[in-house]
Amino acid sequence: MSLALGDRIHSLAYSLGAVYYGVADLAPARDFILRQGGERIARYPRAISIGMQIPDDIVELVPDSDAEAAIIYRHSGYEVLNQALDQVSVRVARELQRAGYHAFPVPASRRTDDREIRSVFSHKLAAHLAGLGWIGKSCLLVTPDNGPRVRWVSVLTDAPLSVTGTPMEPRCGTCTACADTCPKGAITGRMFDPSEPREARLDAAACDQYFREMEGKKGVAVCGLCLYACPYGKK
Repeated sequence: MSLALGDRIHSLAYSLGAVYYGVADLAPARDFILRQGGERIARYPRAISIGMQIPDDIVELVPDSDAEAAIIYRHSGYEVLNQALDQVSVRVARELQRAGYHAFPVPASRRTDDREIRSVFSHKLAAHLAGLGWIGKSCLLVTPDNGPRVRWVSVLTDAPLSVTGTPMEPRCGTCTACADTCPKGAITGRMFDPSEPREARLDAAACDQYFREMEGKKGVAVCGLCLYACPYGKK
């Protein structure tokens, strides 16, 4: 007997290197999704969230000040993982399409709006709604086992897949490690509240400016200090 569609997609994602997998019901966040990506994105009722862990020894390069460490971290912690996630999302979308459903693989890391410094869809929102973690004070998705040391991709679909979980309650407590370590003071230390604008928690322009500064100094746009500092990722 052939596997049900959901089991096939789940198995396919893991066979291609996924460490995290979940299915989110997007209905509770439709208004936000519509504002961010328009009807083209908001028409999908579900999202498959797929994550890959950044190797710990690569994350440990973050506090090093030399350009060599920055280049290696950018390559292995961003570029390689993003390419791998994009490959997984396209394969998953093709499988859903073969089954007769619509599927939209959202690029793992591709800015589509420079003014608002965002993409068409929030991967951390999908992972949060799928029950894979909570959105921390850093505005990163924090997992219980690996903290924010995970890169994400999403596949939007109308396939009737079973939702895997519900949003996880935040566990940051009084911790402000991410805010304390931010070299630009871009993180305010406020806990995620969907009713508040992103600006209440993060000055995205200041964060982006720091990336540009690092690109000028080290030849590569990289930071990752908030990710490195989170206690949930420490081993």
